[in-house]
Amino acid sequence: MVERRVTVGWAEGLHARPASIFVRAASAAGVPVTVRKGEGNAVNAASMLGVLGLGAEGGEEIVLASEADGAQEALDRLAKLVSEGLEELPETV
Repeated sequence: MVERRVTVGWAEGLHARPASIFVRAASAAGVPVTVRKGEGNAVNAASMLGVLGLGAEGGEEIVLASEADGAQEALDRLAKLVSEGLEELPETV
């Protein structure tokens, strides 16, 4: 299991537009990824309802995880997206 702990860089947290950007990136990652807040239950990172249900606010830590081959690179890209609070998907997602 590969994990990345990352602080949410979007001021509004993983809500609405930022959640949509994150979910699209997770869907495009090419590996199944889960996300959880703190020690809470993990949800599918490609699920809009799951991600919104986390209630992750800006400045809070989330944990990205995957067991798939290629998880290191995929989680690195997603962690960068979340920590920097990017407003658009980068070309390399």
